[in-house]
Amino acid sequence: MAAVIQSRGSGRVGIVGINVTPMVDVVLVLLVIMMVSATYIVSQSLKVELPKTATSDESVQKTYVVTVTKDGKLFFNNEPIRKEALSGKLRAARASGTDVSLVITADEFAYHGQVVGVIDAAKLEGITKFAINVERSK
Repeated sequence: MAAVIQSRGSGRVGIVGINVTPMVDVVLVLLVIMMVSATYIVSQSLKVELPKTATSDESVQKTYVVTVTKDGKLFFNNEPIRKEALSGKLRAARASGTDVSLVITADEFAYHGQVVGVIDAAKLEGITKFAINVERSK
């Protein structure tokens, strides 16, 4: 509230100063709300390496998909494959001469060790660009 003074005899009322405390309170509440919401928005994002555009004089990037089901079965580009044969398929993909990118799709209930095994096999074969496919919750 502003402080109000009344002069004697003249009947005039004047404002001496403005109290800024309520305004500071509102600004601080808005700042806290922004900080909390910014933290929530940042925590929802995943860092991924986006593919580059292909031009006529560059090689086109080839993407391969390895799927791990909840019962431990592996699929390479939607074809069933044994774990022992996965390294050979990854080696052949790497030998094709194009820039290879691997997408790993695993069931929510698949064992963590199986997913790590696929990543390890890819790294051993020289594939360093890979992504883990996730579904955003609603």
